[in-house]
Amino acid sequence: MHIEEQIENLNIPKENIYYQEPMKNHTTFKIGGLAECFMKIQKEEEIKEILEIVNRNKIPLTIIGNGSNLLVSDNGIEGITLMIKLEKLEIQKKDENIKIVVGAGEKLGKLAQICMQKEITGLEELSGIPGTIGGAIRMNAGAHGKEMKDIVKTVRCIDYQGKEKIFTKEEMEFEYRSSLLKKEKYIILEVELELKKGKAQEIKSKMEEYAKYRKEKQPIEYPSAGSTFKRGEDFITAKLIDEAGLKGYKVGDAEVSTKHSGFVINKGNATAKDVLTLVKHIQEKVYEKFGKRIELEIEVIG
Repeated sequence: MHIEEQIENLNIPKENIYYQEPMKNHTTFKIGGLAECFMKIQKEEEIKEILEIVNRNKIPLTIIGNGSNLLVSDNGIEGITLMIKLEKLEIQKKDENIKIVVGAGEKLGKLAQICMQKEITGLEELSGIPGTIGGAIRMNAGAHGKEMKDIVKTVRCIDYQGKEKIFTKEEMEFEYRSSLLKKEKYIILEVELELKKGKAQEIKSKMEEYAKYRKEKQPIEYPSAGSTFKRGEDFITAKLIDEAGLKGYKVGDAEVSTKHSGFVINKGNATAKDVLTLVKHIQEKVYEKFGKRIELEIEVIG
């Protein structure tokens, strides 16, 4: 039985379901083959319905957020791919402390802008991260010395059997660019953040400063999946790539950015194969020259 037949009675708007959908349209890298069935999810009930069908028919399931930390294979993705677009925003003030309950599909940058307008501080450093709240929590995204774990109180999820669970910050096992949810199969529904009262002008100038830094230091004018490699425990990865003479090195249209060696960028029509061949070359050269193993920060799926 084809996926179309298995999901024909789903209560999901038809305009949110796509077949043989090019994943390059849904990733910041602008790379990726076809997703067999791609859905935009706007309600929690839709996830529960899909989980029932997936489990009953043993259909592979892939979850993505904003597609900003992803490299999708040229072969695409089998089964059902869900893009989580759950939107929700509740702000509760209590003296200096402010609790925000936010849907997993809300964009981090948009939330930071709202917080600035409402004089809420704590998101400034993270305001340039192009992902959704769910994706940022799952990988414990960070910038300028701050990580998602610093502002999270609880995370409400659903497992692949459809059972809901609320994790506290401690239970989330946050580490550098990782969390419990990278190791176990859960879908994030919403997150409770703890922030503070601030001053709009101070928040604004901090955000402008970080945006300026990003524009000057990072190759945001080209498609990429963000920082390609994790930093090392005792070394700066981009510096080693630089010193190995790899700045500007290309495989097809995949290139080590001349602006920041920690980024592999898509100069036009790069394929996932180009990127992975380039990544392997970088890893081998850095190990050969410095004896250091560098790990991918971006996730490869499909």
